[in-house]
Amino acid sequence: MEPCSGSRGQGLATKPGTRLTGDGTGFPGMSLREPSPVSVAAVLPAGGSGERMGGATPKQFCALLGRPLISHTLRALERISWISNIVVVVSLENIETMKSVIKKYGHKRITVVEGGLTRHRSIFNGLKIFVENKLLNAPLQKPEVVIIHDAVRPFVEEDILFKVAVAAKEHGAAGAIRPLVSTVIASSADGCLDHSLERARYRASEMPQAFLFDIIHQAYHQCNDYDLDYGTECLHLALKYCKTNAKLIEGPPNLWKVKKSDFQETQQLVEVLENTNISILYPVVLISLVSPTMQELVAIREFAREVKKKNIFLYGLLIHYNKMADQPLLENLQGKGAHQPQ
Repeated sequence: MEPCSGSRGQGLATKPGTRLTGDGTGFPGMSLREPSPVSVAAVLPAGGSGERMGGATPKQFCALLGRPLISHTLRALERISWISNIVVVVSLENIETMKSVIKKYGHKRITVVEGGLTRHRSIFNGLKIFVENKLLNAPLQKPEVVIIHDAVRPFVEEDILFKVAVAAKEHGAAGAIRPLVSTVIASSADGCLDHSLERARYRASEMPQAFLFDIIHQAYHQCNDYDLDYGTECLHLALKYCKTNAKLIEGPPNLWKVKKSDFQETQQLVEVLENTNISILYPVVLISLVSPTMQELVAIREFAREVKKKNIFLYGLLIHYNKMADQPLLENLQGKGAHQPQ
């Protein structure tokens, strides 16, 4: 297995007039040195079926504030001028849906690619379009740095994207991390506790991640079927197949991935918000997707009354509501939402 190659160590910029520092601490227009031009593109795997959300509609196409969730993510990336192209990878049956979203909401710089059966195979398809793009009307330029981000993480900001891109240029790979909220334990074959990890030593791997294109593309080319079918961590592929140790960047708390959460997860998230003391300065609005059960909705309602005193406004968003089947639930909750404007 040959180590991957890539040009590292130079600064990051995109075009004349747009300058980014090469130390990962600055912002556009605040360059501390004159960097050389580097092209940056993004790949968004969006081939999930939404099974964990418990619904027929993939979560990337579920409506949030009047538009599909993936549209919010695309808009966040489109606002960044130094990202030249955005490749969205979706399953075959959702290609036309994705094209309709792009047309309806006027998204630009977007290329839709058919995904694979797994996350890694979909990402690989997204990368290949830059080097095997003969079928495209307007072939895409192969970038020097590629950002990989989840389609269902719409709250990403330019600061963290910039930091991972600069770090990838310097180190070959980089990714956002966050502190673990819960302790990770391992169970034995008989279902008993085997051991636990020291939480202070470990971090949760988040998105976005960034790579020198040649490194991550070659890593996928060398990847075995097991990793392609069962792996989930791109940084691991760069380390395993290209001997590239990723730079880990502490990410902000808004790198949340939209998913269906249970009441315990909602409580844990509120605890994190309380520990940061952010609600002392600004009111925090938290929306929790809940199942259509009386027990969970009542719990959310009571919990919302409690945390409102701490400047945290909790809303329970009911999914897959059936009016006929849940008439008693409607009567119980009518006029008693998780939070009512005063």
